[in-house]
Amino acid sequence: MASRLVLVIGDLFIPDRASFKKLLTPGKIGQILCLGNLTDKETYEFLRQIAPDLQIVKGNFDVDAPNLALSKVVTHGSLRIGFTHGHTVIPPGDADSLLITARHMDVDVLLWGGTHKFEAYELEGKFFVNPGSATGAFSTGWYPDGEEPIPSFCLMDVQGDVLVLYVYQLKTDANGVENVGVEKVSFRRDSNQAAS
Repeated sequence: MASRLVLVIGDLFIPDRASFKKLLTPGKIGQILCLGNLTDKETYEFLRQIAPDLQIVKGNFDVDAPNLALSKVVTHGSLRIGFTHGHTVIPPGDADSLLITARHMDVDVLLWGGTHKFEAYELEGKFFVNPGSATGAFSTGWYPDGEEPIPSFCLMDVQGDVLVLYVYQLKTDANGVENVGVEKVSFRRDSNQAAS
């Protein structure tokens, strides 16, 4: 199967603050994994224009979408990728709780949201990614005093057992000028783990 870019996005809340819209053009992204808290129909329609394969899970503020699943699993290359909003992971964002969730879902990669803060790390042969909030929406309890959320989203490129993650973050310098920074993170599933 040829690789295709997968957009990982979540915790949108404030569509008017979606500074990344100009970066997300139709035809380049094959699938969108939305980690919940989409909260409005206009944003849903915008995402559908970017990629018709839009997979969404329910966030804690998606009250008008009672039929959305709390979690889903998709396969890209030889990697099983699970995704959930994160509000059902207790304690929220806890590495051990996320590892239990990944094992329960039987996935190589677990995407979760809810904290509005980008994170990516490996733990016991699994890869964990939180794309943050695409609009930089505030969240209680996740940021130290004086620290503001940084709007972010991720693009994944999966080929076989290798996932390359491109992290886009909208940062503001001391003069108030916004710039998009891109960071690259790679994950390769351990072939010994794949055989077990």
